[in-house]
Amino acid sequence: MQAQILPSRAALVDRIALQFEYGQNLIVLLGTSGLGKSYMLETFITDKYNSFNKAFVQVSASVNDVSLMSDILEQSFNSPLIDHDLSLSENFYHLLQQQPCEACLWVLDNARHLSEELLQELELLAKNSPVTLYIMLASQSKLAINNAVEIYLEPLSAHESKQLMSWYFPNLPYDEDPVFSAFLKEANGNPSLLLAWQPTEHVADIVKKDKVSWRVHLISLLIIIMLLIIGLLYKNDMTQWWQTYYQNQQSQDIDTAIPASKITAIPSADKEVSNDNSDISKADSLLEPVSDKSQANVAPHKNDVPAIMQSLTHQAQQSAQSEQSEQSEQSEALPQSLNTPETIEPIESDDKESPQPKTSNNAWYLAQPDNNTTVQLLAVTQEKITREFIIQHNLSQRAKVYQTKRNNKVWWVVTIGSYASLADAKSALSALSSALRKNKPFYKKISKIKQEIARLDQ
Repeated sequence: MQAQILPSRAALVDRIALQFEYGQNLIVLLGTSGLGKSYMLETFITDKYNSFNKAFVQVSASVNDVSLMSDILEQSFNSPLIDHDLSLSENFYHLLQQQPCEACLWVLDNARHLSEELLQELELLAKNSPVTLYIMLASQSKLAINNAVEIYLEPLSAHESKQLMSWYFPNLPYDEDPVFSAFLKEANGNPSLLLAWQPTEHVADIVKKDKVSWRVHLISLLIIIMLLIIGLLYKNDMTQWWQTYYQNQQSQDIDTAIPASKITAIPSADKEVSNDNSDISKADSLLEPVSDKSQANVAPHKNDVPAIMQSLTHQAQQSAQSEQSEQSEQSEALPQSLNTPETIEPIESDDKESPQPKTSNNAWYLAQPDNNTTVQLLAVTQEKITREFIIQHNLSQRAKVYQTKRNNKVWWVVTIGSYASLADAKSALSALSSALRKNKPFYKKISKIKQEIARLDQ
């Protein structure tokens, strides 16, 4: 039997005892299956009328009237001699003459299995017993008894339902948990259903959807292909540009350079000039004795071949120097990107994680007044989901996160605001975006949050 009893059930036990004291000797406790009628009977017979001779019988469909009569009388008297041919009332009167007693209390559970004859015997004894005899029956349906007080056992309230569950389950979910609230509603205050709670099964797990889909992979592949095509086109354009540039440079060098044939033809020209000079000198020697006066009047014509060659080579050197200076000027005038290799600066990747919000503000909650109210937006077991949730909804400056412990797991709860009145919290809740209201946010006291934070140290 349980060591504790709910307040409503304790009040009902006192009410039944009061009915007996008012002169009602036969009371029937009615209620559907699972409401705790057997527990009520056990509590009543244990706590009340300790000086009475007590008998508690669990009736079943397989028990006959004779065996049931024997169980009742054996618990009420010491070693009674029971005549199975007599009725219950006759045996009771006969045993009273042999073993006088002051008062008796009979409690019968599952009385719907009793026969009509035995019910009539119990009603007769409760009415005409020479000693004080209190009879209490428990049944799921009405019994064929006329002179009996019927008391209906009501289901537990929501508060007492949670109180009963807290005796058996120390780590219950929050009252705002949708699964837990739905379970309490469907149990409808039935203790047997409430005690069938399975903590490992009735937990709402938030499943994070995979954001990476085939569309993302396809877009990434297309971007990579596009970058490769751009790189190939750029490389092709650069090779063509360099080819044209070198071709222009080579054509300029060919136009300004002295042909090799001219340089190799200079010695032969020197020989021809020397031969001509020898012929002229021979002719002059032949004409010299004929007319000395004409020789004196006519100035000798000399072809200065070395001077001509020196001037040609000097001009060639000047032209080569001018071409070199032009080339150097053109090379200096070229963009620096063509003369020196480009230094590719590292591109900052977009994959840098944005600054992570502070994920635990337990100290902030502990500093808030107990009577303040906040709005809870999310409660999960993964810290990463809270960070993504805050970043997704731009709540880095407004949201606060605290840690608690439930079912031996660390939970991360996201709230927003600290309001001195419930009206302010309601206005803040109505001002939230539709995306945040999809998670069904609700109000929560700061005092309750402080109790949840304290669970981390347990």
